[in-house]
Amino acid sequence: MAARHRVKLARLLVDWYQKSHRDLPWRRTSDPYRIWVSEIMLQQTRSQAAVPYYERFLERFPTAGALAAASEEEVLALWSGLGYYSRARNLWRAARQVVEAGGFPREYQAIRALAGVGDYTAAAIASIAFGFPHAVVDGNVMRVVARLQADSGDIASARTRERFRATAQAWLDPRQPGAFNQALMELGATVCLPKNPLCPVCPLAACCVARQQGIAAQLPVKSRKTEPVEIAAVLLLVRKGGRALLRRTEAGSRRMAGFWELPSPEQLPGARIGKSIGEFRHTITHHHYTFTVKTAWGRAAGAEFAWFAPAHLAEIPLSTTARKALHLAMQPIGSGPHCSP
Repeated sequence: MAARHRVKLARLLVDWYQKSHRDLPWRRTSDPYRIWVSEIMLQQTRSQAAVPYYERFLERFPTAGALAAASEEEVLALWSGLGYYSRARNLWRAARQVVEAGGFPREYQAIRALAGVGDYTAAAIASIAFGFPHAVVDGNVMRVVARLQADSGDIASARTRERFRATAQAWLDPRQPGAFNQALMELGATVCLPKNPLCPVCPLAACCVARQQGIAAQLPVKSRKTEPVEIAAVLLLVRKGGRALLRRTEAGSRRMAGFWELPSPEQLPGARIGKSIGEFRHTITHHHYTFTVKTAWGRAAGAEFAWFAPAHLAEIPLSTTARKALHLAMQPIGSGPHCSP
């Protein structure tokens, strides 16, 4: 793409963004800490779903120092429900790095060195907060690049991703890299959609080779798709005196370590299992779970078990499956079957 065409593309994109972007709270700040928190949350979470978590998180931890001074359990409790909890742990660890360094780093490589920060996140923070000319490349950006150039390269390939990164870097407007990066991501998120791209309203429609060839919906190409795995499981809802029995996962056991969950029959041997309350679906990457929640009577079988009143559930790291199961019960924790005395 010729230089003048790159300039035109950047201008069209930024002009469109300034008029049409969604009003999201992290777009109203240039504070690198707040931008960083938003980028970590958005790694695996849709923007609208992340907003209430973002606002609650920053109300409790308005600075990196406040986050660094908190306990891991408190951080996980506020993150509870967002999933992919390694993000929260890395955010907490990185906040300590920021405090030890005396402030948020102002160079790309130093930002990249923070726990949990990769190339994309470092480029987003560097460009939006500090105006450094680093292009961002995520799934949305790769989709836009593939279509604008009618590039059928496999985006699962490291070579293709590097080529797309170089293309995005070449397109980047060095005068306003933050606005350009956000515009490119916004276009992919709201217009250049995966299955049904809204080509008639796209500001770059005239530049899009895939649209001209009628193949926009077929791009980008991604191979090695992992087949979904269906898993059926049971969770037990045991109650006593208005409290629910929960089990804390062991540290180092898996990514949910430290979270409180409803026990499974295998984790509560000897429990008498009652009627089914209902079912819910839960997906982690390509694993699709169907959980059946059942009432039960039983005794806590170890130090990893504890009883919690409803008022205390917001104070602990509660797993998403436990939240879904308790919501499914559709009744106060204090009613229904009880633990044996």
